[in-house]
Amino acid sequence: MELSCGLPPGPQFADHAVLAEELGYTRVWIFGSSSLWEDPFVHLALAAVRTRRIGLATAVLIPDERSLMAMASSIATIARLSDNRFRACFGTGHTARMTLGQPPLRLDALFDYVAALRKLLAGETTLVDGRAARMLHGPGLAAPRPLDVPLWLSVLGPRGNRRAPEVADGTIGPPHPTLPTATMVTGTVLAADETPDSPRVLEAVGPWRVVSAHTVYAVGGADAVDALPGGRDWRTDLESRVPEGQRHLLAFEGHVTHLAPRDVDLLGRSGTGGPALGELVGDPDTIRRGIGRLAKAGFREVMYNPSGPDIAGELRTFAAAHHH
Repeated sequence: MELSCGLPPGPQFADHAVLAEELGYTRVWIFGSSSLWEDPFVHLALAAVRTRRIGLATAVLIPDERSLMAMASSIATIARLSDNRFRACFGTGHTARMTLGQPPLRLDALFDYVAALRKLLAGETTLVDGRAARMLHGPGLAAPRPLDVPLWLSVLGPRGNRRAPEVADGTIGPPHPTLPTATMVTGTVLAADETPDSPRVLEAVGPWRVVSAHTVYAVGGADAVDALPGGRDWRTDLESRVPEGQRHLLAFEGHVTHLAPRDVDLLGRSGTGGPALGELVGDPDTIRRGIGRLAKAGFREVMYNPSGPDIAGELRTFAAAHHH
């Protein structure tokens, strides 16, 4: 079982990647919603030149945020800078698209894009917008093709999972029968004097615990979020701050990094601000057992996504629990 970590692109990403390498993490994945965070490729480049061993990966890139050729060139750049430690994972852009008031991309669009990208990275000619296209980077201007960059897919549903081998070398999602699969977890390691509802713990895991309200509101609207414990008050606060037609702009405020004041009121409420899916909170033995259960379930890699005010501290204690 590989233990990796996942972090947003921002001012501390490269520092945290250096720390993750020192702590023995296999890989550091970078998040990818342009409306929420800085550019992932810039931060991957900064991390690549400051690290030597740790793998670099994306969780996830969204096809409509970058043209096919720009994506191929960006991937080629990080592959060269990292000496082929890079893995590019793609998804339909659930969060990234909803922050723009748009639905996620259709599966066919995702698969067509990754299939064409695979041809470009191999040095082949493919169609882009109906015309022949190929990477034309000359000698010394990029690593020579074919570029050996694993392409993964985030496919959480059965249709995408079933089709994944068409274009993917691995998946984020439920364990795949033939491809290596990574899964995302959140959580924090309890100190001897802490309980799961200690203030530090709620601060550390809170941003992931309230994601359910963000998503339910974006997908199901007012009635759906009102049915959650505390959901009506949360929605009323949000809707008082922006006019109709702009509410998707606040639905994901602070997404997985910070708690808006209305989010704090949800914490500890079962079904809304209770433990997140894939959350591991407990002493080091509890953390280790949780990772062991995921290995038995068929996952090849666990991506730990810390949140809260002390990311470096979370990375340290979680790695220590795993390696103990």
